[in-house]
Amino acid sequence: MLAPVFRIAEGLDRVSGPVLSTLARVIFAAVLLRYYWASGLTKLGDGLTGIFSPSVGGYAQIFPRAMEAVGFNIAEMSWFHWGVVVAGTLAEFILPLLIVLGLLTRLAALGMIGFVVMQSLTDIVGHGADAATIGAWFDRASGALILDQRAFWVLALLVLVFKGAGPLSLDRLWFRSAP
Repeated sequence: MLAPVFRIAEGLDRVSGPVLSTLARVIFAAVLLRYYWASGLTKLGDGLTGIFSPSVGGYAQIFPRAMEAVGFNIAEMSWFHWGVVVAGTLAEFILPLLIVLGLLTRLAALGMIGFVVMQSLTDIVGHGADAATIGAWFDRASGALILDQRAFWVLALLVLVFKGAGPLSLDRLWFRSAP
């Protein structure tokens, strides 16, 4: 009597991977691509080489307490700080693009999960996010910017880590033609 239900469930299991992977990438593009690119743009310095000479805002977003300690004087920041800001800025452009294109998707999604975790820790520790912004799980409020929203971001990224990019991706084209 339950056999038809199990057959339907098995059919759904077979198609769920490609559908979920593609949908996760579309949702990522719709919700987070421009968010991260806009954030990356705020970190760029002037001119064509602006990626290598980050703005004061770039340093202040990533190292708020250190920047405050040096009076927002970039010259007082170390090479380590410069490297982290440049790497973070590049990540905000490259990782989302790779996910949307479906290129090296599992690795890019894993990188984005790390990015989201570091972004959240910076917001909490560095910027001193208040309790309402941080939120709490298992409460009846579902709109907190850090724990609630970013948990869903990570869930979508985990779909990509475990399921891959799906059939409409450069990964599929690239790896299908690989020997």
